[in-house]
Amino acid sequence: MNYIVKDEKLVIQYIPGNGAWTYQLIIPNTKNIKGKWGDLKVSGTIDNYIIKNKNLGPVKNADKKLSLNADLRNSINKGAGEIVTVTLFLENQNNVKDLSMIMECFKDAEVLAVFKKLEIEDQNEILKSITNSATEDQEVEKILKAIERLQKLK
Repeated sequence: MNYIVKDEKLVIQYIPGNGAWTYQLIIPNTKNIKGKWGDLKVSGTIDNYIIKNKNLGPVKNADKKLSLNADLRNSINKGAGEIVTVTLFLENQNNVKDLSMIMECFKDAEVLAVFKKLEIEDQNEILKSITNSATEDQEVEKILKAIERLQKLK
């Protein structure tokens, strides 16, 4: 599982008049995760309370945020200013489909053999870069860049 935070101690922030975002967590090291509203879904735990498919809120040039509604806060019995232990991973419901599509593209471009000769870490880095794209257009662009890179290694 690819965690974005694991057993991280975070403070519940309170921002009055911020609607659904009045209570929130700022998730560290998420500034560079690309995606628009609704694309970034996370699952995991907050103080061992299981959450599934919650939206990460994009913030321009800053770490993403996670809204904590009243039901969740009541379930963990915590409020503003209190510390919670957070473990989250980014959901990617289309991962299997995406991977087979990417491999088919590499095959069509005649670079699949080169890709398969790479170290597993390098393969995973390429695949993660592509599958973490915010839009389909960005995914296509990253596939094309990966193909160019692999063609240079032929």
